[in-house]
Amino acid sequence: MQAEQPQNPNPARRLQLELPANLNAIYSNAVVISQMHSEIVMDFVQILPNDPRAKVQSRIVMTPANAKLFLQALGTNLTRFESINGEIKLPVQGTSLAEQLFGHIKPDENKEGSEGEANG
Repeated sequence: MQAEQPQNPNPARRLQLELPANLNAIYSNAVVISQMHSEIVMDFVQILPNDPRAKVQSRIVMTPANAKLFLQALGTNLTRFESINGEIKLPVQGTSLAEQLFGHIKPDENKEGSEGEANG
């Protein structure tokens, strides 16, 4: 009689992602994060120059444990990105998020009536 080979209770599985045909990519340049005892809520927003509104593009809710795993995965991927593409330079900290994101954009001073408009 031959001894049975022990079965691995957690065999390596490959997750097969299913992307819906109507899936749209969402651009976000900021995130507002809040938490409760059992949830981390991330509101991904889009901030545009000369617009005081920050439009929420998507809301993601995770358990704190999954948020921590997400943080680790994001860190791993950023490290890989920087090893290939070089260090990601962050803007100098300004007084506001809008200034940090758009402070480098200056109005075109050669045009009349362009005060407050930005070319980019």
